[in-house]
Amino acid sequence: MTVSDVRDRLNRAGLDVAEESRLPNNTGTKLKLSCGAIVNAFDSGNVNVQGKGMEPVKAALGLTGTTSAVAAPVEAPKTKVFVVYGHDPNSRHQLEAMLRRWGLEPLILDQLPTEGQTVIEKLESAITDVDFAVVLATPDDEGFRAGQPGEKAFRARQNVVLEMGMLLARLGRHRVAILLKEQATMERPSDIQGLIYIPFTADIAREAGVSLARAMDAQGFRIEIAKL
Repeated sequence: MTVSDVRDRLNRAGLDVAEESRLPNNTGTKLKLSCGAIVNAFDSGNVNVQGKGMEPVKAALGLTGTTSAVAAPVEAPKTKVFVVYGHDPNSRHQLEAMLRRWGLEPLILDQLPTEGQTVIEKLESAITDVDFAVVLATPDDEGFRAGQPGEKAFRARQNVVLEMGMLLARLGRHRVAILLKEQATMERPSDIQGLIYIPFTADIAREAGVSLARAMDAQGFRIEIAKL
């Protein structure tokens, strides 16, 4: 059962979610309900209920017997990939085409309905249920330390760095890959250790496709070799 399934069932039962957060080990989502119950929806598909007023919550989620946990169903293939991009439309189109060829569903912010939301609200809503994110760090801006023009280097746009940080907090660093264009002249958007940086110069599929597929395979995606 996914966290979306949990939310839907709670909503249909008239049970309000007062607060939502990731579990401490980033293994799932904690939903605190107005009635005092807590629902832990794990990324594995398991669900458990704690706290006060559990019985109507368990009934709404279809949890029966003496235990409040339900075994994960057959896991649906992971398909949703959020794409962060700057001002390089050619690279973005290449990445989108490659992901679709792999049978995945790239979520691109300017292609999603606004529904009266601000940009940040739209972004928060879009990344709720994604399984992986790819950040296109392309040399769109230039920058250097104040008073040090000799250190000038290309860098990703500020919106790209902001969105990357939000996704790292939401998904964890193992489910965010950064495609770094022209890395020899490019300032990395973060010095956080352990991020997945994949360099390319012009052709994403040829230069970065295999490395990206391996990173995604390690997170449960299944990409056929013939589609690479």
